[in-house]
Amino acid sequence: MNILDNFKNRAKEAGGSIVLPEAFDARTLKAAAQIAKEGLAEVILLGEESQVIADAKALGYDFSGSDASFSCIKIINPASAQELPRFAEFFYNKRKDKGISLEEALIAVQQPLFFGACMVKHGLVGGMVAGAANTTADVLRAALQVVGVMPGLKTVSSTFIMVVPDFLGEEKVFLFADCAVVPNPTAEQLADITTSTALTRRAIIGDEPYVALLSFSTMGSAEHELVEKVQNAKKILDERKVDFAYDGEMQLDAAIIPSIASSKAPKSSVAGKANTLIFPDLQAGNIGYKLVQRMAKAEAIGPIIQGLASPVCDLSRGCSAEDIVNTAVLVLLMAKK
Repeated sequence: MNILDNFKNRAKEAGGSIVLPEAFDARTLKAAAQIAKEGLAEVILLGEESQVIADAKALGYDFSGSDASFSCIKIINPASAQELPRFAEFFYNKRKDKGISLEEALIAVQQPLFFGACMVKHGLVGGMVAGAANTTADVLRAALQVVGVMPGLKTVSSTFIMVVPDFLGEEKVFLFADCAVVPNPTAEQLADITTSTALTRRAIIGDEPYVALLSFSTMGSAEHELVEKVQNAKKILDERKVDFAYDGEMQLDAAIIPSIASSKAPKSSVAGKANTLIFPDLQAGNIGYKLVQRMAKAEAIGPIIQGLASPVCDLSRGCSAEDIVNTAVLVLLMAKK
């Protein structure tokens, strides 16, 4: 069984619901049909009902309610939904200090991304997947303005699941962060990214994170302001008394190779067995995941948006229907936690 099949089985066992706001996109409709057929979750599609049904029918799917295979799919038109007044009042109260009026709030929450985010915020669905037809900036704007950041954190970031087929003779699953969102994190942001990634690993992979804060220095072997940033991130984690194993700063080889860890960081509880790698900035993270993906033939799953109070994940606009399904599965696992 591959890792995505494992995720699907766990998501199916957990049950849950997901909102897909881009019901005007054929890939979204195909993904909704697949989610329904595989029994992964209840699906909410946002759009004008007759149009969504017609578009689905053109693809060979009957979402009208007469086909039991799609009974878990519900279509909601944000412009006429019964939740609209409640969502508008909520959004107005949340954003009135920014100068928004009640009328403007009403208009805003009729947009599918904002309506979907409101559904997540109010617990009507477990999470949202979007971005097939919207930019990352648009998806994150709705998520941040409506759902907000996880309590105790101030940073939204991302992680990639990296499935390395042959690492020291066996398959190993790493998490890499942040590879897609925060260009040059401060020490506090690095601490937030570390915490979010540890929580993501527990939710999706289901095991305990061993987190290495990466640098070109190991335990003070070099002095530089870039090293100090990573060291300060560790101090912040110490002060927060987080409940997962972490250590740093350390070089990559010390983090993942036991024999090198024994000489470079013999007292570390993480060195040599790290499964979650925190890069010091976006350049290092983005280069790092692509190197491993292309040169080690690893499977890269993501990016997974993390640090929000409830799960909302972004897609590439070049995504396939299968990508939407797989991302929905990850969101369902995150929502379970």
